[in-house]
Amino acid sequence: MLVKKLVVAAVFIATAGGSGAALAADLPARVYTKAPPLVVQAYNWTGFYAGVNAGFGFGRDLTTFNSATGIAERMRIGALGAVGGGQIGYNWQAGNFGLGNVVFGLEADIQGAGLSSDRTCGLFCAPGFGLQYSQKLDWFGTARGRIGLATGPVLSYVTGGFAFGNVETSFTSFANPVTVTSFRENRTGWTVGSGIEAALGGNWTGKIEYLYLDLGTQTGALTLQGIPSAFSSEIREHIFRVGLNYRIGGTGIYAPEPVANWAGWYIGGNGGSATARNATTFGIPSVPPSQQRTFVSPDGYFGGVQLGYNWQAANWVYGLEADIQGSSQKDNKVCAAPCAPGFVTFAIDQKMHWFGTVRGRLGYSVGSSLFYATGGFAYGSVKTNILTIAAGVPADSSFSNTRTGWTVGAGLESPFEFFGLFGRNWTSKTEYLYVDLGRSTDTIVHPIFNTTFSTRAQEHIFRTGLNYHFNSPVVAKY
Repeated sequence: MLVKKLVVAAVFIATAGGSGAALAADLPARVYTKAPPLVVQAYNWTGFYAGVNAGFGFGRDLTTFNSATGIAERMRIGALGAVGGGQIGYNWQAGNFGLGNVVFGLEADIQGAGLSSDRTCGLFCAPGFGLQYSQKLDWFGTARGRIGLATGPVLSYVTGGFAFGNVETSFTSFANPVTVTSFRENRTGWTVGSGIEAALGGNWTGKIEYLYLDLGTQTGALTLQGIPSAFSSEIREHIFRVGLNYRIGGTGIYAPEPVANWAGWYIGGNGGSATARNATTFGIPSVPPSQQRTFVSPDGYFGGVQLGYNWQAANWVYGLEADIQGSSQKDNKVCAAPCAPGFVTFAIDQKMHWFGTVRGRLGYSVGSSLFYATGGFAYGSVKTNILTIAAGVPADSSFSNTRTGWTVGAGLESPFEFFGLFGRNWTSKTEYLYVDLGRSTDTIVHPIFNTTFSTRAQEHIFRTGLNYHFNSPVVAKY
């Protein structure tokens, strides 16, 4: 019986196996398909945004004082201080025309400002006979157009338009009694600048920006010691700020952008503009002796090269960078003490021909955007020529100093593929640097008298550069 059951079971298994194989042979072959790729939508800047900003600004406001006696002193008032406020705007991304993504926009902002200075002191600045210049900018605002080029989540742009603000200029006469005359008014003008903005994640973006603010020339009439006088002051402000925006609408990247690879050597070039705010003092041979104070502000353009090396640990990037720059900066407008026939006159011509830095960098990479702080050693050349006229006798004094000091700043660097002309090893950066080259003191020699002249060199630099990375392309590390 057992043998019969085993035989029947064997026959059943064999039959079932053969039938299953035959049935499988009659079915169509299974079709295998790849999983659909993860689609990452291109970053789109179109839409409204609102945000906040903070930074600082300073002026190089050339102020001329004229009196009926023939005095025509020209001094600079270097108002300096913090700025902060909010902005709102709209971007429209035109799309890719085969030349890159062009972004148009409008932006308005309103700022509280603490720009002020009362250091400038002219007309010999002596007790009983002297004039202190003061100026402050309490607030300002702008309404600007923007046009930029988007490289994914990074937007490089230029901007310009209408500007307005509140300016107060005051004069304190040291005559007896001491008098103060003030002029306050709301002024309008124009502004121009540039910046770079990058995605931080979600709907948030961060930016670094420079604005040049021109609020025209403020004028007024005043009477000092019974003498009719007048003044004019050119309101020219430089604004450096960082901002945070929240985008309302538009589309971003569905998947987080992987961290870029920044490690290795790089070399590049840069260019930009620089403005100095050099606090300057003259020893005045008056009785009693006094010190006349003003600012000398060489400004102009520069260009140079940089070399550096980066290390990277996850999102953190740290490195070293050195650069050398040639500069066209100069200022030959200041004429002091009090710049009139029959008086002692100092006419200043100051230039900054070159400078350089050796700095450390510490940054954090958000996708392909590297936000960094930088600081270290600085060096440069300051050349000053002073024409001194006393008792109708002119004399030239020239001082050329190579000075050392320190620098600190911040910037944003990202991959650069401008119109498809550059490969993945190229990056662009936008950077602000403050450079302090310390104070130098020299002696002005004249046939009638000798006196001292001192100046402290302080540079504000805004520049854009291109870097080529040798070790590997700056691309996402998957």
